[in-house]
Amino acid sequence: MDTVARLLDFIDNSTSPYHTVKTGANELKAKGFTELFLEDVWALGEGDYFVKVYDSTLVAFHIGSNLRHSMRIASAHTDFPAIRIKPNPLVDTKGYGELNVETYGGLILNTWLDRPLSMAGAVVTRTDDPFRPDVHYVDVARPLLTIPNLAIHMNRQINEGVALDKQKHMLPLFMMCNDKIDTDREWREFLSELVKRPAEDILSYELTLYPVEGGTTFGRYDEFISSPRIDNLTSCVACLEGIFEAKATDAEGLRMVVLFDNEEVGSRTKQGGASTILSQLVERIYMATGHTKAECYADVAAGFMISADVAHGYHPNYPEKNDITNYPILNKGVVLKMASSQSYAGDAWAIATVKALCENDSIPYQIYVNRSNIPGGSTVGSITSAMLAMRTMDVGVPILAMHSARETMGADDQEALDNLMKAFLR
Repeated sequence: MDTVARLLDFIDNSTSPYHTVKTGANELKAKGFTELFLEDVWALGEGDYFVKVYDSTLVAFHIGSNLRHSMRIASAHTDFPAIRIKPNPLVDTKGYGELNVETYGGLILNTWLDRPLSMAGAVVTRTDDPFRPDVHYVDVARPLLTIPNLAIHMNRQINEGVALDKQKHMLPLFMMCNDKIDTDREWREFLSELVKRPAEDILSYELTLYPVEGGTTFGRYDEFISSPRIDNLTSCVACLEGIFEAKATDAEGLRMVVLFDNEEVGSRTKQGGASTILSQLVERIYMATGHTKAECYADVAAGFMISADVAHGYHPNYPEKNDITNYPILNKGVVLKMASSQSYAGDAWAIATVKALCENDSIPYQIYVNRSNIPGGSTVGSITSAMLAMRTMDVGVPILAMHSARETMGADDQEALDNLMKAFLR
């Protein structure tokens, strides 16, 4: 499978953070990685392992012949801006069955209108033990809903811009209702059909809406990719390619990839980049291999992390939004993201290291800096490096329409990011 097909296949299977982790875990198992569990006490030797953190964050690592040789960590995030379904969601509006929803992250609202949408995530059902409920991962995988726009005849100024009210205007159509329908029962019966369990056993859920239309290449020479969830599944794929390379080359030292959840909402969760989970796991690996905390802290100080998340590409229709000398172009390679505010992680030493890695392996790279009068976004890189004090550099592929229901990237750039992660983790 070529690089673009592999990326689009991964995106197609990663329709919620849970499914991103499930897809990644299946790939790791197929490559011979051994699954560990957070609640177990580990005894580890040389080899390749992975652990799921509350099912929506994924960590994989390779332990080489000399653990203390070097420590290198790559990170990305499994979540993406989307629409989530609230509890008790079915609303009967004059016979139209709509779902009550909320937004997750900073999505571009109007790009979600008039699209066939589906639903994926987790549904949790009761067992005899309240502390061990059953979790069912579901993906409807067919057109199920849409959020209809308002006709231009009813808003003649629609092309001048519309302020969408998240509570009023973003409710998706789900079904037609009649006077005999109990909306609560109807919703529970729908979930019951998904998980094949009695409706009364359903306790909770976390369900994400996603565009049904998959990714595709386009352009005169198929030089572009249009797809949902380019942010940040491109980086998840690259991190996985990097850890597979570490295993294939039997890299010395410790090599890790961490795919965090909840980056789009600030990372301050038990499985997010602002948690202690990464530092805990690094310490656990050292203790499980017979090393001391002092050795662990010394190796963290000498280690290096690459945080991978998408970057803003130069938009040809909005040149005034770009920096005047640092503007990444699609299909021109990996982007090194810099900000004196440290919204992106990095310092001169880290920048030099990643540049040298790229140049040694002939990997194309370019620089992104925010325009001085337009504050940009941030990534998990600075947050994670504050929780695990290690030199870190933010990188990513350049894209257009970041946080749209469909984003655009260059077809050549995934290979460049994959190659950087392979060079970094081998």
